[in-house]
Amino acid sequence: MTPSLVALCGFAAWTMLLVLSLAGVRMLTTARTGKALNTFAADGADLEGFGRRLTRAHLNCVEFLPVAGAVILSAAVSGRADVTDGLAMPLLFARLGQSLVHLASTAPAMVLARASLFLVQLAIVATWIVRLLG
Repeated sequence: MTPSLVALCGFAAWTMLLVLSLAGVRMLTTARTGKALNTFAADGADLEGFGRRLTRAHLNCVEFLPVAGAVILSAAVSGRADVTDGLAMPLLFARLGQSLVHLASTAPAMVLARASLFLVQLAIVATWIVRLLG
């Protein structure tokens, strides 16, 4: 498997780990408070602290996985994986870092760090698009 496809699978696995963790948080909340599992807000607004941050970190992955995935798969099926292979793992590490920072805190410095890691991802994918279409 190419580095790009390994990174894509890693991104998908990370997204799945976050959603499974979120399910655990919701089940614990249900056990502790009696809140029905089918009444949780999709955006995490009814969770506090870590649960809310976990919801948002998961949704951030869900929002960007199709974008990164489309570009990586476009490169792979067109025989141009060389375009994405070099920065595929840095993309994954930036995504993991963004999520971990998000899970840790929403303090202003952490939000800046999270935004910086997201900008790295945007720059990588934009570079790939330009190289693939250029």
